[in-house]
Amino acid sequence: MSFSNVNEEIASLRSEIERHNELYYQKAEPEISDFEFDKLLERLKELEAEHPELITPDSPTQRVGGKADSLRPFTHTVPLMSLDNSYDLNELKAFTERCEKLAEGRDLDYVAELKIDGLSVSLHYENGILSVGATRGDGQTGDEVTQNVKTIRTIPLRLRVDAPEHAEVRGEVFLSRSQFDRINAELEMQGEKTFANPRNCASGTLRMLDSAIVASRRLDMFPYDAFTGNQKMFATHWENFAWLERNGFNVNPHRRLCTNFDQLAAFVAEVESIRDTLDYDIDGVVVKVNSTALQDEFGTTTKAPRWAIAYKYPARQATTRLLAIGIQVGRTGALTPVAHLEPTLLAGTTVSRASLHNEDEIKRLGLKIGDHVNIEKSGEIIPQVLSVVTSKRDGSETEFEFPDKCPVCNWNAVRPDGEAVRRCTNPDCPAKIKARILYFASRKAMDIEGLGEVLVETMVDNGMIRDVADLYSLSVEQISNLERMAEKSGTNLIDQIEASKGRGLQRLLYGIDIRHVGERYAKLLANHFRSIDRLAEATVDELDDIHEIGLSVAESVFEWFRDDKNIGLLDRLKAAGVKTETDADATAMLDDRFVGKTFVLTGKLENYTRDEAAKLIEDRGGRVSSSVSKKTDFVVAGSDAGSKLTKAESLGVNILDESNFREFLK
Repeated sequence: MSFSNVNEEIASLRSEIERHNELYYQKAEPEISDFEFDKLLERLKELEAEHPELITPDSPTQRVGGKADSLRPFTHTVPLMSLDNSYDLNELKAFTERCEKLAEGRDLDYVAELKIDGLSVSLHYENGILSVGATRGDGQTGDEVTQNVKTIRTIPLRLRVDAPEHAEVRGEVFLSRSQFDRINAELEMQGEKTFANPRNCASGTLRMLDSAIVASRRLDMFPYDAFTGNQKMFATHWENFAWLERNGFNVNPHRRLCTNFDQLAAFVAEVESIRDTLDYDIDGVVVKVNSTALQDEFGTTTKAPRWAIAYKYPARQATTRLLAIGIQVGRTGALTPVAHLEPTLLAGTTVSRASLHNEDEIKRLGLKIGDHVNIEKSGEIIPQVLSVVTSKRDGSETEFEFPDKCPVCNWNAVRPDGEAVRRCTNPDCPAKIKARILYFASRKAMDIEGLGEVLVETMVDNGMIRDVADLYSLSVEQISNLERMAEKSGTNLIDQIEASKGRGLQRLLYGIDIRHVGERYAKLLANHFRSIDRLAEATVDELDDIHEIGLSVAESVFEWFRDDKNIGLLDRLKAAGVKTETDADATAMLDDRFVGKTFVLTGKLENYTRDEAAKLIEDRGGRVSSSVSKKTDFVVAGSDAGSKLTKAESLGVNILDESNFREFLK
């Protein structure tokens, strides 16, 4: 396409980028690959760098800014009030009866929508351009987080139609379960503290000072209200949703206009039945009087509107007894406390362990051994200890002292200033060595089948291996002489170790445990540098320039390759024949039918393991997600596929059985 001037090209690029943003993030109907999208964005950045006077606040390039020194307070024009809660249908019915009494015989209907487990934000648009984003705070004053809300791709930077001089849009920012799982998996692999639940992660993320990190977390938002000045924009609450959709917002599809209590009760029951199939957490249903005139007439109490109520589902909690607190030592030396519980049934499974995160959490809870504790489980997350039932204490409980020595090697365990985690200082701690070797041998790394926890522990304790490079000098005889091993099992393991030499650069980068480098970053680095020697020579600036690689990752990679011990390890791996370069034709497998597409695997496949199927998809440029949403492109369904298949069918997602999938791979 030819353009008569730079203004015209910039305008065309902005329009095209926003169109593809909406197709990808809201309609789940992408037309181009991620690579093609990045090329459009890079061209726009290039033109704006050459003509900075043409940069506008609503340009797609302004979604990720820099770092702030602090958050500024923001005073809300119309307070963001909390809602009264109801915990059973009788209370909900009482609410509708009160509303009917206040309506004095006038027509009355209600809007029922999901109560998203996130945090409320207020977005202000001046002449259609997003100017301010703020958190709810205490309802009167929140924090101004404009640059951070701009990173949320489902929040438009410019209103498209029917935009008043000033518009305020309110919504709930949240983190999807699939993104939460991704973030925690990456943090865990990097030896960092994980988040307790998606809401905590979303809340902490939105208030961060570095918007580049916020962008990488991939927050989302569902809007629920619109104002102009300090007045509701429409005669009914229901009309908000159509206006919000016309202006490019991601409006939640699960909502209903109801005329009586029975219809509300039916919606509440229906939502509860699909609750576990959603890719985001909800804790109930919000019910509002539809007429905004009646809303104004009904008014508010000192803390909540009389025209709205939240119906909350029963919490997924249980009470049990804390038997002990164990300490796990990870490959980074982090000492992580784990609660050992009296087994109890929770959300359909028997729970005997729960996460305690770090020593500050134990102090915050005031936890003692022998305490009765309330635990909670959300989705597939590891159970969390919520609180202590102090009323059940009988004096037999004992204080827990967090160790200042590593429980494995007895070296000092130090907690640096500003960090929540205490770490073992011994570089040769057996627990660290074992964890690193297991990580190196894991399926996503070098995939050494048969090298399990017991065998690694035995070999390290016997002095056979001290790091991952030692694996390549093992012999069949050494292994077969170990207890419960034989020549055949020794031969099989050596074959697996030999085969791992050819796994490729991406898996090697993932396996050698560079801090902050998980599966995604390992792939980006391998594709960019194609050789570990070229990566080792890269400067921080060169690393930081790679799309998606931020400064903290860049610095971590740079420092790793400046450590003599790490370089020595690499030299030994090379000498053993481990492949440290990417095949020249590695990109030949990329397939436009896969590039940029999201796949979900469900059920049992006869000819592929779950990891094998995922690798086949990712090698061709696709992404594999753990949950189905409207952004899913394909669901690969094997036998005994359950709720994910049902949800895919309801959303109209393309479904491939194993035969179709095999043909698709060809």
